[in-house]
Amino acid sequence: MGRHMDNDLRFSFGKNWARFLTVLTEERIQEAERSLKEMLEVENLEGQRFLDVGSGSGLFSLAARRLGATVRSFDYDPQSVACTRELKNRYFPDDSSWIIEQGSVLDAEYIRSMGAYDVVYSWGVLHHTGRMWEAMDNACNAVIPGGRLFIAIYNDQGFYSKVWKVLKRIYCANWFGRVFTCSLGFPYFALVCLKEDLVQRRNPFRRYREYKRNRGMSILTDWLDWFGGYPFEVASPEAVVEFCRARGFELKKMKTCGTSLANNEFVFGKS
Repeated sequence: MGRHMDNDLRFSFGKNWARFLTVLTEERIQEAERSLKEMLEVENLEGQRFLDVGSGSGLFSLAARRLGATVRSFDYDPQSVACTRELKNRYFPDDSSWIIEQGSVLDAEYIRSMGAYDVVYSWGVLHHTGRMWEAMDNACNAVIPGGRLFIAIYNDQGFYSKVWKVLKRIYCANWFGRVFTCSLGFPYFALVCLKEDLVQRRNPFRRYREYKRNRGMSILTDWLDWFGGYPFEVASPEAVVEFCRARGFELKKMKTCGTSLANNEFVFGKS
């Protein structure tokens, strides 16, 4: 199986997703479904084969299955695989149209063995493998002609991205690193959010109440991922578009995060 870099410093993604499952509600699932329909510009996924590369909590595999797709989910992190299986057991027990495995997107032979899919989905995953461009190339190879690739990649902010990478390494090093990073990170994110809300004259508590409308996610889960998600790489929107275009893909839809350190979202169609 393809190995991820800096394995001993990897963030415990699966533990973070297990916490998220304790707050998962029907409303959050519907938001995940809505985000898939919006970006893919469809009303359902009936008759589509959906590959979830790095399934994490399993939320978007579940959303795709509820929208009618035949789903295959895999993740490198065994605890993330367990989270995805937990969701299948809750909502689709004994369903042969949803397969869940442990595997690596860096394992080209494994990816080839699965065949090709109508939709390959990998949101906020490929930049955590330690070999992002290789991972993206393998994901591209899993899309059928006429199919779609839906990915999200951390935005390249130059110096700030380099500082963020150092902080993530510190977080993953030991318990002191986690305490140190969170003691800086939580106040930082809170102040940034407060500044944005004051400038735009919004209720500063509204974003926390309504955060689940952001793809059904949890702000605490996302903040912990932002603090500790390592390995960590970034790319500009132009670099991602050019890379995929060279592999026979056409950009169909893009949602950028401006000048922030968040993810840019892309939907490509394969010719």
